[in-house]
Amino acid sequence: MRDPRLTEQRNPRSREIDALDALGLVDLINAEDRRVAEAVGRERASLARGVELVEAAFRAGGRLIYVGAGTSGRLGVLDAAEMPPTYGTDPRLVRGVIAGGHQALVRAQEGAEDHPEDGAAAMDELDVTGNDFVLGIATSGTTPYVHGALARARELGAATGFLLCTPPPDELRATHDVVIAPLVGPEVITGSTRMKAGTATKLVLNTLTTGAMVRTGKVYGNLMVDLQVTCQKLQDRGERILQELLGVKRDEATGLLDRAGGSVKTALVMGRLGLDRQGARDRLAEVGGRVRQLLGPPATTGPDAEGEAP
Repeated sequence: MRDPRLTEQRNPRSREIDALDALGLVDLINAEDRRVAEAVGRERASLARGVELVEAAFRAGGRLIYVGAGTSGRLGVLDAAEMPPTYGTDPRLVRGVIAGGHQALVRAQEGAEDHPEDGAAAMDELDVTGNDFVLGIATSGTTPYVHGALARARELGAATGFLLCTPPPDELRATHDVVIAPLVGPEVITGSTRMKAGTATKLVLNTLTTGAMVRTGKVYGNLMVDLQVTCQKLQDRGERILQELLGVKRDEATGLLDRAGGSVKTALVMGRLGLDRQGARDRLAEVGGRVRQLLGPPATTGPDAEGEAP
């Protein structure tokens, strides 16, 4: 009997893939990849609901916790790891949990995904509470580790969601606060969900965290003003953002950023309102960190006003 999961079905368009030359392979894979964004777009309402759930968790002092195995788990850990340098968040705000632990990030841990009790234990280890939002990622929809984690998270009062790439059963929709199911179709290589399903997963996670960060004041206009300077690349980006928004020269932007302790958002308020570091932080605290509420719409004064933003 054919496996009912969409992620395990054979793709009729790639049945002769092993007879193609290199260019034919590339064209076929690219044609299949173009289906991914459309599938994610069809889940726009569920994605918006997911953004709202993440935002609500953050505003309640809770966290976004991803749970997955294999590629799904690795993508969750990756998205979580990118939040602190991009948005200046506490590393504990977005967490990625992968079956098999951190060693599974670099080497497959066969069988780690088969134990729901381990997923449940991971939720206990993280002290999950009713303020958290836990998103299970299992493109096939069946990973026991993920289901075990979500069941325990719900017992602990957390909101839960499920991301999969096969049609979700009614029971799944009834169980969780949101179900996101981009149906990307069978993979080019049957069952290789690191491909289209993995790409869809990355798009979904990007949308959820970016949306929540925008909604909680981490972005001004379309600039990541809440980044914290921790390396030369981010120093350069921070200085260019200040040049763009304040109309100052590079050396003045450098000085502002230094006096602000490396916080672009603080430096921006200091420069715009003529405040010291603590005064800028106090004003930002009054508006919940929302720069637009404090300074109004951003003015584009730098060389990128008509073109690409920093």
